Amino acid sequence: MRVATSGAPREEIEGLLAALGDGTRRKIFFSLMEREQSVKDLATPLGITLTGLGQHVRILESARLVSTRKVGRERICTVDPEGLERLEAFARLQKTLWRSRFDALRRTVEGD
Repeated sequence: MRVATSGAPREEIEGLLAALGDGTRRKIFFSLMEREQSVKDLATPLGITLTGLGQHVRILESARLVSTRKVGRERICTVDPEGLERLEAFARLQKTLWRSRFDALRRTVEGD
């Protein structure tokens, strides 16, 4: 079965979902949804090294879910609205697709 991807290349959607498939990256992403933060501020509550956090942030950046910028000596991370839009479009498309499939199944079962 081919999965609809809202016009985005399948590899983009798979990268986006893979990036959020890791629990640590989801924690980072959800934390950034509340407010932008420095790499150091993100690493501390997670109990991981700055190097380890940097690797997670790079994966989120490559999926275009997070962007970073240098401010003085700090690297500031923020949620990338483009990634959120792609995630939302994919979820909306999947909801529509599966709703129509379940409606068809219901009609078949009920004999409509």
